[in-house]
Amino acid sequence: MDVEKVYAMLDEAASVISATKAVAGELLKLSASISTALRAGNKVLIFGNGGSAADAQHFAGELVGRFKLKRNPLPAIALSADSSVLTALANDFGFEEVFSMQVDALAKEGDVVIGITTSGKSLNVVKALRTAKLKGAFTVVLTGLGGKHLSDEFDLCIAIPSQDTQRIQEAHAVALHVVCELLEEFIHRV
Repeated sequence: MDVEKVYAMLDEAASVISATKAVAGELLKLSASISTALRAGNKVLIFGNGGSAADAQHFAGELVGRFKLKRNPLPAIALSADSSVLTALANDFGFEEVFSMQVDALAKEGDVVIGITTSGKSLNVVKALRTAKLKGAFTVVLTGLGGKHLSDEFDLCIAIPSQDTQRIQEAHAVALHVVCELLEEFIHRV
């Protein structure tokens, strides 16, 4: 293997990140929706499996802590972070219920609920978003091209233009950082 292979991998990643410009309007809408929800006293719930769980936790950490600006903490909860809750629900009710039961317990009308599934096929993520919709929350799915079919079901579908899981995950991380920066700008305009 040589350095050209590394260059090719980096070029592929950069290409997907660049193509993510196609969802810029959706990222603005998500940032504005979160800002509106937070101003009304609501919160953000976010979740996913595997690498998407890590992205959810990272995003919640940026909101509760800070991203770029020194500001008050923002209410956000990563539903993938509590291993005791996850394992209890998985054991007692099945893995497909681990997020929907938490959403049922924690979400209220006006909250923003974000599910991350690179494929759009993670049943536990989709089921939780359906629960959130029934509770009157603003529902967002962060996915790849394979999950674009979910755009008719939820309030906002942000589909990274790729079918490659690792590239979608990389773009999700960048997209969530964009949302953090936009959100801080929305919050500090007032």
